[in-house]
Amino acid sequence: MAKVDISYLSLFLALSLVLVALTISSKEKLGLTKDIVVSVVRTIVQLTVVGYLLYYIFDVDHIFLTLTMVLMIVFNASRQANKRNPNRNKRFFQSFLAIFLATGLTLTVLVLSGAIQFLPSQLIPITGMIASNSMVAIGLCYREMNSLFRDQRQQVMEKLALGAPVKLASASIVRQSIRTAMQPTIDSAKTVGLVSLPGMMSGLIFAGVNPIFAIKYQIMVMFMLLSATSLGAVIAAYFAYRNYFNDRAQLDFEEEKL
Repeated sequence: MAKVDISYLSLFLALSLVLVALTISSKEKLGLTKDIVVSVVRTIVQLTVVGYLLYYIFDVDHIFLTLTMVLMIVFNASRQANKRNPNRNKRFFQSFLAIFLATGLTLTVLVLSGAIQFLPSQLIPITGMIASNSMVAIGLCYREMNSLFRDQRQQVMEKLALGAPVKLASASIVRQSIRTAMQPTIDSAKTVGLVSLPGMMSGLIFAGVNPIFAIKYQIMVMFMLLSATSLGAVIAAYFAYRNYFNDRAQLDFEEEKL
């Protein structure tokens, strides 16, 4: 098996490709130049710190450190998902609870079924995959919900005026928000192996693992992500829609910049 070694020159040349994104942002006046630069710096710093931290955690193999790292991943994913919510009445604990429950339930099933072991080298990477996908789905759910409440404000107010409860008046918006949140994961599952080649499966095969094992592992991962994103989106949506109403069941929504 060929040895893979990325030189610093290769990293520098790869970094130079970011100039393409910076040039496009500047030329098209997208206003993303600062975000791109910050993302590059954070990528380097965060991956370096976390890489050495994981090396230590994997070596120590202590349950407290493992669970602490899992909670850190869930917390940061929740914070980022909450940032993507344009609603001024958003609540952080709603995002945290959605990702925590989706991640916790999925991990519990995987551990109890024997699909993965309670080891930091398995638990932490899987947690990262679950939480990151849930974060993206919940962020999409929040943005879609905000857009729908803005576009369908009059319809919602009419339903309320006719005596419909808040849940019924928001039902179509909640359903559409959940669908939008789940769609990227569903599309990914439809095209996996045809359009995208899964990194985990390819990495296992590259490492010399039996292809059958690698395929089964990747199938498990796709099932896991479908489950987690759907759970996270549903929980987040049924929390979030209530934030658009006040205590008197009146629509409390101000148009905000997305």
